[in-house]
Amino acid sequence: MIESPIFEPVQIGPVTLRNKIIRSAAFENMAYGNRPSQDLMDYHVAVARGGVGMTTLAYASVNRSGLSFDGQLWMREEIVPDLRRITDAIHAEGAKASIQLGHCGNMTHRATCGCTPVGASGGFNLYSPTFVRKLREDEILALVEDFGHAVDLAREAGFDCVEIHAGHGYLISQFLSPYTNHRHDSYGGSLQNRMRFMRQVITRVMEAAGTDMGVLVKMNMHDGFRGGMQQDECLEVARELERLGVHAIVLSAGFVSKAPMEVMRGAMPIRTLAHYMDMRKFWWLKALVRVGGHIMIPTVPYEDAYFFEDAKVFRAAVTLPLVYVGGMVSRASIEKVLDAGFDAVQMARALVHDTDFVNKLHSGEIERSGCRHSNYCIGRMYSLEMKCNRCMADLPRDLRREIDKAEQRWSH
Repeated sequence: MIESPIFEPVQIGPVTLRNKIIRSAAFENMAYGNRPSQDLMDYHVAVARGGVGMTTLAYASVNRSGLSFDGQLWMREEIVPDLRRITDAIHAEGAKASIQLGHCGNMTHRATCGCTPVGASGGFNLYSPTFVRKLREDEILALVEDFGHAVDLAREAGFDCVEIHAGHGYLISQFLSPYTNHRHDSYGGSLQNRMRFMRQVITRVMEAAGTDMGVLVKMNMHDGFRGGMQQDECLEVARELERLGVHAIVLSAGFVSKAPMEVMRGAMPIRTLAHYMDMRKFWWLKALVRVGGHIMIPTVPYEDAYFFEDAKVFRAAVTLPLVYVGGMVSRASIEKVLDAGFDAVQMARALVHDTDFVNKLHSGEIERSGCRHSNYCIGRMYSLEMKCNRCMADLPRDLRREIDKAEQRWSH
């Protein structure tokens, strides 16, 4: 076995992980009907068996209004037994289990969430596309309680940790960012006001988590465009999260409705994205994506450890544990990040490509993932369950050409 700090235990609050690799909360689209499925269980158990310290079930909404996909988890009592089956199976493989909790805010549609979408401010959202209603203060306070209740359900379901999604342009991020928060009350204007909702949510979450659950928060280091949050304000958010007592911060960047590839890097596979879109819903949007997708979703160059320089600024600014995510596909890049003082790393695409990646890294069988960054899994996951293109035997010729072109451009 390879000797490396990667494979040493790490502490996240009251929870000890067997190593420093965490499967990030990348959307699986396997919660058919908004509840756990056998596919979701099989995937996360395979990742646990493959050697990670902890695996994270992606983006569970704290209530129905926060759902953006039919294949997304919705936290409610009736799914707890099925979630418990998943956590028990993950634990049996020696890994810890986490679940990401959040609310999509304005990035949904009535057909999915059952109501007029809500956000920090009202308006029209092209991402869905739909009109959006501004949340009232009583609704904001009810959402705070929904986050607390979701943590209670996560404990009942056997999760060791929760990860609160406060980045990427989802609801907490929509309150934080001046791009989406145009309020004139105590939740808008100054950064202190824009942090109010996050502060209320995290205070309630920490209360519900008690002394036996780890609490991570995913946040942006920048939104990725002018008019959004920049690094100076994001540093203040990180300091506030540290003051609130969270056990770790997951550092990311980007805004799904404005700068999606800032999050994931590389090119969005437009042909793949359009191919899997449901023609019955917004057929005109599918046609628009085919014609103008590369303009709508511009490429952001990929490189290993692509957030590293930004993340080092945050490492110097706070003392609590920091989890690095972004371009973790090789032992060399993971060790570089850990040597710079980060406590753990998260990854997804390497574990979509091969659920045994961590074990193979530990044994010395491989030095880096075979993922070549075509982003097929990303283009597909908005419509169907996330899969790597290497699992697909009979892809249409135009999709295969798109994959080959991207792999030639981004593989090292």
